Amino acid sequence: MRLAYLGTPELAVPPLRALVAAGHEIVMVVTRPDRRRGRGGSTSPSPVKAAAGELGLPVSHEVDAVLAVGADLGVVVAFGRIIKPHVLEALPMVNVHFSLLPRWRGAAPVERALLAGDTVTGVDIMAVVDELDAGAVYARRTVPIGARVTLAELRLRLVDVGTRLLIETLAGPLPDPVPQSGEVTVAAKIDPAELELDWSRPAAEVDRLVRVGGAWTTWRGRRLKVLDAIPSPAAGVDQAGALLDTSGRVGTGDGVLQLVTVQPEGSAAMAWSAFANGQHPAPGERLGEPG
Repeated sequence: MRLAYLGTPELAVPPLRALVAAGHEIVMVVTRPDRRRGRGGSTSPSPVKAAAGELGLPVSHEVDAVLAVGADLGVVVAFGRIIKPHVLEALPMVNVHFSLLPRWRGAAPVERALLAGDTVTGVDIMAVVDELDAGAVYARRTVPIGARVTLAELRLRLVDVGTRLLIETLAGPLPDPVPQSGEVTVAAKIDPAELELDWSRPAAEVDRLVRVGGAWTTWRGRRLKVLDAIPSPAAGVDQAGALLDTSGRVGTGDGVLQLVTVQPEGSAAMAWSAFANGQHPAPGERLGEPG
């Protein structure tokens, strides 16, 4: 099959490579323009563009480029840009979407599933339509969300499952799609402000934010990233944000979060024990308070 491929980040690279390995002819790859890096004038390509270069595939930064290459189908994976109606009218497209639609339509379905405490998610191969992630579904696989899984681990699992499902789905004619049904939820992009830890929330919720990545709090008025932690129940704890002892146990609105790995502002990541050796925290000191 002659395919146009539209994708951008690293997670869109395995499906591209798998399509080539399966014998599909990729007649055009569309991705974002190169970005400047650092203070110099050098630019860097998107991961998909870099992979396309290795595979010897033609690349464009313009979506309309898919209209002139004789593609039979477009494949979209984490493209991150709007595909206009005139393109969809000319070229049918399928999208590899990392949720069980219509739950978590939008830019951050894996993050939102993890933050919400969902126990299951999955991958849908869906038709691309003008309305955001509203197309009918050609194929679906469910994936359990482990109790301690991180965003990075879950995303890798979904990419693996989604890649295999895409290859299976395109091995023959597309099956009849099934319209989405159920309650629609929207997976808005994560705002950086959402990553600040609210110690008044239950330990299980605070832990989910840590596992999404980028979570932070403050310590003596300076930002402190929390990279790894372990939640545990603790009856009678009512000291939200307070260090219960020097081992890194922090009170929350319900339970305790044991800090395992942190990263002080301007420093490298380190174990809590190393951080404590340098900072000499005292029981009762609070995280999350302004300086």
